[in-house]
Amino acid sequence: MDKNNANIVLLGSGCFWHPEMIFHRTDGVIGTKVGYAGGTTENPTYAEVCSGQTGHAEVVKVEFDTNVIDFNKLLDIFWDIHDPTQINRQGVDIGTQYRSCIFTDYEPYIEIAKNAIDALNTSKRYNNPISTILYENVTFFEAENYHQKYLFR
Repeated sequence: MDKNNANIVLLGSGCFWHPEMIFHRTDGVIGTKVGYAGGTTENPTYAEVCSGQTGHAEVVKVEFDTNVIDFNKLLDIFWDIHDPTQINRQGVDIGTQYRSCIFTDYEPYIEIAKNAIDALNTSKRYNNPISTILYENVTFFEAENYHQKYLFR
């Protein structure tokens, strides 16, 4: 694979275990890691993130080959695997660490994500407005080893 076609995005859609499994099994995804993004603490632990005091979200780092899958398709999967209208929760998981969020520092992807959020709001696919937060950075702290590929066991 040509490394020039490899891109990275961080996606938060609740607990990171299930989304990691979904993205890991997606054609064109080169690799996944679970971790934390969007907070103020350097190298936070799971316990610190769960406390809600660090500001981090649980995210999946998705590395993908643009020759096989494009960013729009990844976003389609992202919207389908969670409720992007819920604020600071997904199902029974409640807290800011479970917020719906996208992290990218690549300008074309920033615009694509903004347009996708606008299109979803306009489409009325959901009864409530999209609450997904778009962050224009990819600062990522890898979660502890026991969280990696957790549902694959």
